[in-house]
Amino acid sequence: MGLSDARTEYEAAGFDVLDAHPDPIEQWWIWYHQAEAAGCVEPNAVTIATVDGEGRPDARYVLLRAATAAGFDFYTNLTSVKGEQLAACARAALVFGWLELHRQVRARGDVVRVPEAEADAYWISRPRDSQIGGWASHQSSVLRDRAELEERVEEVTARYASSDVPRPPHWGGFRVVPEQIEFWQGRRSRLHDRIRYRRVADRWLIERLSP
Repeated sequence: MGLSDARTEYEAAGFDVLDAHPDPIEQWWIWYHQAEAAGCVEPNAVTIATVDGEGRPDARYVLLRAATAAGFDFYTNLTSVKGEQLAACARAALVFGWLELHRQVRARGDVVRVPEAEADAYWISRPRDSQIGGWASHQSSVLRDRAELEERVEEVTARYASSDVPRPPHWGGFRVVPEQIEFWQGRRSRLHDRIRYRRVADRWLIERLSP
């Protein structure tokens, strides 16, 4: 069975350099709030691409937890595959897809660890069940079966039955510090709008790219 050959009717309204906020993070927030208002599914979901020790690419969805002038933050098990890949090669690419609005945002740059105090603050804000899951899951490791995971959950639940759940030493945050951010708006006839912010010294250069 082949893929559908349906023609997407892209938004007629475009996106130009003159429409772009001088700060790409502020522009990201404008589009993010519009995605929320439009009812886009998981608007803070983002694909993060990394490479392994042999340069082979890898990618997966995570949930973005902060977007500030410092960069884009997400949290994970530091001993997971993506954690180990980022420890070995601290560079990554991100892709946000707000398909209901025919939009995507791409970013890439160096990756640093989120400061411990910020990771602690975010950990405290998480639901208790998610905190327990952070201890119980040895992310990316092979499980015998589902029962093994549920046994770990029971063990951690019992361990912290009468206390707060502390942040595990293997759990923390990564921050992608963007050097480029591209805003893509779908247009008719595949003549899409692509506006790229590129960091030059201490300022952002805004450019239009060919579709």
